[in-house]
Amino acid sequence: MVEGIQPIFILPEGYTRTSGKDAQRNNIAAAKAIANTVKSTLGPRGMDKMLVDNIGDITITNDGVTVLKNMEVENPAAKMIVEVAKTQEEEVGDGTTTAVVITGELLKNAETLLDQNIHPTLIARGYKLAAKETQNILNDISMKLDINKKEDLGRIVRTATTSKSAGGDEYITSLIVDAIHHVKASTGDGEAVDLDDIKIEKKVGGGLSDSRLIKGIVIDKEKVHPDMPDVIKNAKIALLNLALEVEKTNIDAQIRIEKPEQLSAFLEEEERMLKEMVNKVKASGANVLLCQKGIDDAAQHFLSKAGILSFRRVSENDMKKIGKATGAKAISSLDELDEKSLGAAGLVKVEKIAGETLAFIEECKNPKAVTILIRGGTEHVIDEAQRAVEDSLGDLRSVIEDKGEIVAGGGACEMEVSKQLKDFAKKLEGREQLAVSAFAEALEVIPKTLAENAGLDPIDILVDLRAEHQKGKKWAGVNLLDIYKPGVSDMEKEGVIEPLRIKKQAIKSASEAAVMILRIDDIIAAGKSSGGAPQPPMGPGGYE
Repeated sequence: MVEGIQPIFILPEGYTRTSGKDAQRNNIAAAKAIANTVKSTLGPRGMDKMLVDNIGDITITNDGVTVLKNMEVENPAAKMIVEVAKTQEEEVGDGTTTAVVITGELLKNAETLLDQNIHPTLIARGYKLAAKETQNILNDISMKLDINKKEDLGRIVRTATTSKSAGGDEYITSLIVDAIHHVKASTGDGEAVDLDDIKIEKKVGGGLSDSRLIKGIVIDKEKVHPDMPDVIKNAKIALLNLALEVEKTNIDAQIRIEKPEQLSAFLEEEERMLKEMVNKVKASGANVLLCQKGIDDAAQHFLSKAGILSFRRVSENDMKKIGKATGAKAISSLDELDEKSLGAAGLVKVEKIAGETLAFIEECKNPKAVTILIRGGTEHVIDEAQRAVEDSLGDLRSVIEDKGEIVAGGGACEMEVSKQLKDFAKKLEGREQLAVSAFAEALEVIPKTLAENAGLDPIDILVDLRAEHQKGKKWAGVNLLDIYKPGVSDMEKEGVIEPLRIKKQAIKSASEAAVMILRIDDIIAAGKSSGGAPQPPMGPGGYE
């Protein structure tokens, strides 16, 4: 420092700053650590993670996004990788581990290029080029699936659930495919699926084979009066989003009662009003009533005498699903309640399962909303089964909405894209060529990890896969279906297929996150506001 010149402090005390290659290496190390955490869960032979939170609750899963959500990550770069998994989950519902593992490998390969003094901007540009070309390659190599064939949709489900506890169960597969068939709806240019129309209800007890598809809705409610019937056949269902109670005025009002006769008359009038409400329900022909709000005790008594099975405080979401399943219309005024507004169900019953009372609205003729009731020996089993069902439903929705566009699994798709990307890189000039080649090699991490997780030699598997793809066998992948003879085979013939959308989204999210992390060359972080270790002293200009 030149004598006499005072240091200039840009940042206040307590801030730290990491810049240049140190910042990049720190971010890449954090991303690789996150990727390595979920890497061992990939594929049908992947391992599970046991997550224990601060109050001792346990989650056992191999679902990538569930692992990352429960880890409470603090590192800012690592948080960005967690966002990749969340985006994948929200967009397609499956492929979260694939997206995270590819992100980590892209950054690992970028680190090698940084060591060769290639500028991060050039690497980022090459990665963007490669990501764009990858989308084109995926579109070119994709196949078509007949979305009206249940057997073909079943192959998608089997691939999605292979690594989960429900994997390989033909009964569960058929439940999921049947559920999707009920709720898919025709649009102007194809078909769409709203997954909100499939309710997933979980109850401990029995085994996975005791799970079932209800062609209607199950709600976690008890009947409002013990004298009401437990079973109603040929149900006529009324949905009310109002309270069966005497309304209170919106303004402050007082009723002055001076004689006992006046009190008696007041109570009789309240009872008459409630009886009139129940009579309107009865007159409509309804024998089942679901009310979004409260039902007065006196009204409960009158409904019970009329033999109308009633439930109160049903959630708005459940009301919508019941409407879709039964064809009932939610009514805001009892004067509008008539036979046309009622829904129909073959059976409505109240049943106790695992010590809890549930109401089943089932045997609906053409339900546009259904329920999958999952059973299992323990809470952990049914939670993991639920994640498998949700992943499968997301996969089926993607295939149906994309008109059956699929690719083969088992790392076959990534190997073929990698091969074609390497050919594309040879046509480029300049250092972007190195970045595109690094991107292509990063995609090979998927078959490599599948092999590692199955206890195979990843180098041998990669050599075999490259040889097969050079011969033009684009669907050659890691076959782990036969536990006794794992190896390389045609995954499309083996029935291992995945939605095209999963691969496109995983690679798109991974490349965007990798590029964003690569472009960061400065990390300025505030110190902890209370307690914590003392921050290192700041140098002139606010640098460490």
